[in-house]
Order: sequence, then C-alpha cells, then structure tokens
Amino acid sequence: MRYTHAMYIETIPNRSSPPAVLLRKCFRENGKPKKVTLANLSELSPRVIERMRRALRDEPDDIPACRNQGMLHILEALPHGAVHAVLGTLRKIGLDKMIAAQSSWQRNLVLAMIAGRILFPTSKLGTIRRWKDCTLAQELEVADADEDELYAALDWLLQRQDAIEAKLARRHLGEGSAVLYDVSSSFYHGAHCPLAEFGHNPDSHRDKNGLPIIVYGVLANREGCPVAVQVYAGNTADPKTVMDQVDKLRVNFGLQRVVLTADRGCITTTNIKVLREYPKIGWIGALRSEGIRKLMDQKALQLSLFDKQNLAEITSPDYPGERLMACLNPALAQRRRNKREELLIATEKELTKIAGQVDRARLAAAKKKSSATTRKSPPMTDAAIGLKVGKAANHYKVAKHFIINIHDGRFSFTRHVQSIEQEQALDGIYIIRASETAKDWSAEDVVRGYKKLAFAEGAFRCLKGVDLKVRPIWLRKKDHVKAHIFLCVLAYYVEWHIQGAWKELLFADEELDRTRDTRDPVLPPEPSESVLAKKKMHTTADGLPVQSFASLLEAMGTLTRNRCVMRLQENTAKAHTRKTKATEPVAKTAEAMKENVEEATFTVISDATPLQERALKLLGLYPVR
Repeated sequence: MRYTHAMYIETIPNRSSPPAVLLRKCFRENGKPKKVTLANLSELSPRVIERMRRALRDEPDDIPACRNQGMLHILEALPHGAVHAVLGTLRKIGLDKMIAAQSSWQRNLVLAMIAGRILFPTSKLGTIRRWKDCTLAQELEVADADEDELYAALDWLLQRQDAIEAKLARRHLGEGSAVLYDVSSSFYHGAHCPLAEFGHNPDSHRDKNGLPIIVYGVLANREGCPVAVQVYAGNTADPKTVMDQVDKLRVNFGLQRVVLTADRGCITTTNIKVLREYPKIGWIGALRSEGIRKLMDQKALQLSLFDKQNLAEITSPDYPGERLMACLNPALAQRRRNKREELLIATEKELTKIAGQVDRARLAAAKKKSSATTRKSPPMTDAAIGLKVGKAANHYKVAKHFIINIHDGRFSFTRHVQSIEQEQALDGIYIIRASETAKDWSAEDVVRGYKKLAFAEGAFRCLKGVDLKVRPIWLRKKDHVKAHIFLCVLAYYVEWHIQGAWKELLFADEELDRTRDTRDPVLPPEPSESVLAKKKMHTTADGLPVQSFASLLEAMGTLTRNRCVMRLQENTAKAHTRKTKATEPVAKTAEAMKENVEEATFTVISDATPLQERALKLLGLYPVR
C-alpha cells in the first residue's frame, strides 16, 4: 500500500456566514483520492492564513517572517542537491529504463547503489548507512533495505548484464565504429573469492604488498563512454582477454565491422593472427620497444625521417599487411631522458652504499685483533654481494644500464654507456600499427585513434581512484564481485555524462573536443586560452568558482530539502480562543494543530546558490521541484 500526500488550505463557502478556512491533507490510497481536514483556521487573521498558504506552496519569500513569529519549524534538513544532480542525470539518460523497463524494489536498490558509488563510495553496509544522511533513500524509497537485500539486488543485476550492455552498445556503437579496450586490475582483500589470484603480469602494481588481484577489461566508444565490462581471474594475461571482446562485439552486440583499439599489451602478434580470421574486424595497436629497436637495426626506421616531420609511415616485411606509423614527440623524448637520469642517479646511490658496506666488511676481516671481546666481521661472499646488488639495481628497473663486477669479495660498478645511448636513440619514438587502409584511415587519424585510449585509461583512474573506488574488493562470492565491478562501470557511465555537462565549471578544456580531430596528432595538445584563464583565476567567465568534480558534488550537497511544520504561538492561540464565543470547532483549533503536528508537515527546498543553479541548469535539472 502506497501513500502520497500534500497539504493545502481550502476555503469553503458557508451561505450567509463567513466562509470556513480549513487546513487539509489530500492523498491517494490504493489509487483513490482522499482528503482529511486537519484543523479549522477560520478565526486566524487573513495575513497569517496567507503566510501559511505561501509556505505550503513552497514559496520561501514569506517564510522568514513566519519563522520570526515562531510559526515555521524545520524538523529535518537533508542534503539534496547532489542527489538531485545524480539521480536526475541517471533518469535523463535513461539508464533506469535500460536496467529494467518497470520500476521495482530490485531496480530501486540498484539505482541507489549506482548513485551511492558517485556520492559516497563505500562498502555495501556503509552505503545503507550513508544514503539515509541525504535524500537518496527517500527519493528511491529504500530506507528500509538491509545488506542482504543489496546482495540479492547484485545477483539480480548480474543476470541482466548482457541485456543492459547490448542496450548501451546500440546507443553508443554502430557498424564501423572505433571501439576502445583496456585492461586493469584491483587488489582483493580476503581469501575466499575464486577470482582472486596473484597477477600473471609482472608489473609491480599488480601484486603490491603480496595481495591477489582481480582483472577486468572495459569496452568504450571512441569518446570514452563505457559500454561493457568483463571480469577475469587475477592470473589472466591481458592478451587472453582480447578475443572475448571480439566475440562480445560480434555475437552479443551484432556488430560485424568495428575497429578495436587497444594498447601494445593486448594487440600482440599472436592476437593479430587470430584477428585476421575476421576480415571485417579492424585493429589499432602499438609496437613494443624491442620491435622498434629491431626496425632501427634493419634500417627500416631511421631518424632522418623526422628531419622535417614528426610522423612518417613505414613498411617492413616483418609486419605484412600492416601499416606502421612512426612518430617522434620531442617533449616526450626530453621527459624520458630526464626520468632515466633520475633513476640512474638514484640507483647509483644505492650501489655506492653497498660498495661501502663491502669494503668495510673486507677491511674488518683483514684486520687481525687478538682481543676475544672484539666482534669480528667476516667478509661478504660473492653470493651475498650479488643478492644485495641485484635487489638495488632492479629497484628502479635500470639494471641493464650498469656493468657490475663482483669478484673475491670486491664489488664495483660503472654505467653501461652503450646501453644508455641505444635506449636514448628511441626516446620519444613510438610506432602505431594498424590494419586499416589509407583510404579509410589516414596516418594522422590512426595516431589520433590510438591516443584516444587515454579516455579508457581515464575511466580506470576514475573507477580505481578518488571518485568511484572500485577497490578494495571485499566481496566473497564470484558473482558478487562481477556485479560490483559492473555496478561501478554503470556509475562511471552516469558520471561521464555529468562531467561532460559540467565542463564549464570544472578544470577541463572545453575546446579540446572541437580541436582534437584537427590538431597535430603527435604533439601534446596546447591548452586553450579559456582553460588557461580558468586555471589562473580559478573562476569561470561568469565569475563562478572553478571546481573539481568531487568539490562540486560537495558544494551541491548544501542545497537541502527541509521538512517543516507550521505551529501557532501559545499566545496567539489563547487570543483566538478569547475572541471566539467558545464554539467548539474554533476553541479546539490550537489543540487540533498540536495533535496533527507530525502529519501537517510540508517540504521546502532551500534557495540554490549561483553555482548550484548553474550546475543544475547545465544538467537540465533546474529548477528543483
């Protein structure tokens, strides 16, 4: 049984007598309209009645006067602006209908968890606690939900994942579309989930602190809007996930012609051989440094190509049927040189420290003393020295740039100049490989298409970082972990739309999208005058403070929804009682209002600040009703 109610003041004609002024509540019970009289206001002054009528209509101009006279009382004030922005956007882009066409308890719980990931990312138990501190639980009528119901809603969502992703693909992908794909992982805290494994990839961030990981890959359109996600065990190598995405694009989404863009760890030579079995599936990737070095040794790639340009298309018999776009970015080259030098200096400091320890141990052992109380330090063996040196040299991944000499308890090292110079020759050079013909994709478009992988990387930063916090993962069941990650991707889908609408108020370059397809594909983008002004003055062109996404959501929270009640002052009630001739309905007016005080509540939204008003207008959600 559902009730919805609203309060109002109604004037009833009474033939020759003055009209009766009644405070009433109307509501629907099982779909039928009903109303109840709460109090008789006939003996109140017209000024007081008008103030009450304005307050009940959410007209705030007269509310301060009512409050000064002790008539308006705020019973509860809950943050509402951020909830209104997130839920309003979610409904505006139709995500609620994609999840389920009809409203249901499970859908409301899923929507609440999606909004909660954006507003206050925390555990499922923490979500239940936090959504009661704002209007989210009230908006979706989930205040009575418990943790078990949230887990059941995750199971319900997982069963609908394929259908939801297919709807997203129909909206954001099409035949001939460019599709971005990237893989990442998150730590798992616990010992029960079968997906949690120690990472196959040896990158240090994959197994930090000895924790197992869970791998997941995200498909997005060319603008970075997420479309689908697939979860894998932590020991799954990135290349092994690629063909699953091809099957999903072809079978689940019904797309026969797409161009899959992924990094060098996914578009490998082995995967390319398999991809060639699907002639309509194109791909864009990049060569590893070993491949670039081999091309230079074969003279297929020469630095003279970049004398007058930073982009050159080359060919090689080692890559038949492929186009190779060689790029030189001088700014990237300088950054890599500086970084390498910093790592070399840091490694030299550690190796120098070890050399001093070895010399002291050797001198202490060589010095003979007869005193029995003197502690003797045996010389370090070559094996012990090697362990220390290996750990230090590999700390910053530059061991190949040092010549190490360990012999008879002695240790020395020098820089490997030839190795350093060989690597420096590749600084700033990268090669994009693609299957697409020059007729369909120019060399510049191929490079731009590959660089759009930064959108997918940005999605992972958002998912894993300060916004949505997909990690740490504590869920024990495999299906719950999969549903949790899918839920986070849906939350990012909503946030992606919000951030796109809020670019004016954020530290984002509003002109970048317009110039992305025409600027130099190799050089880093030059910031526009508008974004430079925003970063310098920290204000928009309209004088509003520029925000980060998190700080703007926080600022939106100060727009509150207040539950109020109108009460007569005790002196006012007594005065009205003396004026009447003790007619029972009027004499009991004050008492009636007192008895119905909890029922006679109404809602008032606080006035929006200029920043809040602009943010909601950009989302198409202003005014707040």
